[in-house]
Amino acid sequence: MDPRFSSSSRGSEGRTLVGHQEYGFVGGRGKQNHDPGALEAAPFSLLRWMRLHGVDLVTLAVIGALCLVVHVVDPAPTRYFPVLNLDGSVVYPEYALPRKKQIIPVWASALIAIFIPVLAFALAQIRRKSIDDFLTTTMGVLKSVTTAAFLQVVIKTLIGGLRPHFYDACQPDLSIVRAALASASSQYSPPTSSASSPPTLIPMFDRSICRGDKTHINDALETMPSGHACAAWAGLFFLSLYINGQFKVVGGCNPAYWKMILLFVPLLGASLLSGYLVTDAHHHASDIIVGGLIGIAAAVVSFRQTFASVTDFRFNHILLPRATSLFHRSPHLPVRSTGSTVTPTGRGAWFTYEPLEAFLPRDLPVGREGGWGYGRGAGAGSFGAPGDASACAYAFRGRGYGGYPKEGVDAV
Repeated sequence: MDPRFSSSSRGSEGRTLVGHQEYGFVGGRGKQNHDPGALEAAPFSLLRWMRLHGVDLVTLAVIGALCLVVHVVDPAPTRYFPVLNLDGSVVYPEYALPRKKQIIPVWASALIAIFIPVLAFALAQIRRKSIDDFLTTTMGVLKSVTTAAFLQVVIKTLIGGLRPHFYDACQPDLSIVRAALASASSQYSPPTSSASSPPTLIPMFDRSICRGDKTHINDALETMPSGHACAAWAGLFFLSLYINGQFKVVGGCNPAYWKMILLFVPLLGASLLSGYLVTDAHHHASDIIVGGLIGIAAAVVSFRQTFASVTDFRFNHILLPRATSLFHRSPHLPVRSTGSTVTPTGRGAWFTYEPLEAFLPRDLPVGREGGWGYGRGAGAGSFGAPGDASACAYAFRGRGYGGYPKEGVDAV
């Protein structure tokens, strides 16, 4: 092994970027490292970042525009519904609740689901110190919310259903309903002991009998899935995954209890943003569940596209690289070695899940509890493939827990 990367090296040549204070890292506290093979982050360029992510930006704009177009068109299929039974009672009382004004409109729910995570990403840069990290993570949550919004608006327009306040929004013409009921009743004959007459079908109607506001009727025909739930869970579940990755709530050590509470705060927010729609008669519980599942699915996929893992605590804080795009054909490596000695950075067009011999602040989670940032590599969990136990056999050989040097034992 190169002595510059050995934990037992203490000379100036051994002070590679493998920790902070004693070891030092670029942009961290304590001594700055001046090793000729040290890592250095390439200067951030907004133009270069936009070229690398330009296709995503254009795609976001196109999908967002499609969401608006689909949202304003009338529901595609004709939906049939009954109104009254033969005895004059309402067929579906669950559709007869009064229409109320939404406490939080869907656009506000989407903004909350984006703004709060973006604020958290900005605060995280106090330690991660990377504009690229902030912008790329923000792009991740935007992709999550936009994808969920697109899926729900298409499903809602093509499938939808009747909202709990449908009859109130529809304002059906009861004269047409009663005439249809009278016609159905005239054809009804009570069953005899010898033969039974076929049951009389309850008259079904379409929206042509509605006399309410057209906008309200369109909205009342599109109940499933809930747009609020999609947006809330797409943004705030992404934030919970981010908090777990940055503070290692579920990881290799027993963290402080407040971190667990912090993890559940976005989930509570998503539950409240989507759940109140049941209480104000805008959605059924099933609409909330379907919308939540869509949002969670979008958040998981988007998070995994942005970070090296979703649940593996060794990697779920590490931002995945993007080296090329349609607008940036030549590979761009954001981390490079400096000086006359070439440092094996482990940085390329993709993340290799191999040990990082040197690292930058953005390679470390926001929370440094459990040995993150000390000793060999970017933390105790930086060895082995995701989901296996190879880290234990490698990272802890001759070392204490969490990557701290173990007295009296030579590191391998």
